[in-house]
Amino acid sequence: MIFAILLLVLLAMSVCWNLASLVGSLGLGEGARYTHAYGPRIEEVVMAREAHATDKIAVVPINGLITSHLFEQGGFSMVEVLKAGLKRALEDEDVKAVILKVDSPGGEPLAADEIYRAIAAFQKKKNGKPVVASMGDLAASGGYYVSSPCRWIVANEMTLTGSIGVILHTWNYRGLMDKVGLRPMVYKSGKYKDMFSGERDPDQVTSEERQMLQALIDETFGRFKSVVAEGRNWAHQKNQDAGRALSGDWTSYADGRVLSGTEAYRYGFVDQLGNFDDAVERAKRIAGSPAANLVRYQQRFEWSDLFRLFGKTDAKVLKVDLGLEMPKLRAGQLYFLAPTFLQ
Repeated sequence: MIFAILLLVLLAMSVCWNLASLVGSLGLGEGARYTHAYGPRIEEVVMAREAHATDKIAVVPINGLITSHLFEQGGFSMVEVLKAGLKRALEDEDVKAVILKVDSPGGEPLAADEIYRAIAAFQKKKNGKPVVASMGDLAASGGYYVSSPCRWIVANEMTLTGSIGVILHTWNYRGLMDKVGLRPMVYKSGKYKDMFSGERDPDQVTSEERQMLQALIDETFGRFKSVVAEGRNWAHQKNQDAGRALSGDWTSYADGRVLSGTEAYRYGFVDQLGNFDDAVERAKRIAGSPAANLVRYQQRFEWSDLFRLFGKTDAKVLKVDLGLEMPKLRAGQLYFLAPTFLQ
């Protein structure tokens, strides 16, 4: 009975919440702070308010592993949520600049490239607005990839960044199989169909296969370096002497090594050493809005999303969010990922 009463209360709250959402989205009330005809529901949260200011600086976060997988809450990927936030910032005339708040070790190349393209296109639109990257503790590999198209990059002296490179990580467990007497039986359509398999004897991997894998990694790495060069050169043209240009030998440091914020500044990978407040001030200066409210965009969770949990009768695991998301790496998948994160 108690459980049934709780369900009825939650249902009533969900109905009221969704009615308020509908009224807000139609512009019939002061709650019209988010729009979602389709895609992720984006909510605007005021972080700091300036007296009598109408201009806004919007903060879009990128936290954790960069992936195109769907989030368990809301059913949208990180890429979709970020694009929705940029769309919201573009449509809001009061938003004068965006801060990309990055705290990520990197992730999947395709997801990072989608975010890179979205940010670059956002800034180059007719009514585009500058994007300032604010690096947190970690903005390495794919975390730097998504920061590179930004108009201005701010890193703390102790930020770990750089790690420009590609890694393909897998396991070979043939030796363990041999110990327990387990032999694989493989039927394939072509001689390279099982080249990623961990069941194969390492001695059977041909030099041709290794060259093919290395060529794939080199191609992806080449794309990484071109993205860095394009993004930083475009930013330097915009910033002129106010920002930093890539050093002439910057490719020498694009060998997978992790850089501190100070080193990244020395080689021109970032424009400024500072913290998030410095990034906010720089965004205001570039946008020409000395007085602006600071708002954060985040995916909005509604009570109706909670009821989907009751429809999953085949669930076998109860997950508790402890605030720490471990990477879900897949064998045979390319990654823009800091090497220290693989330990």
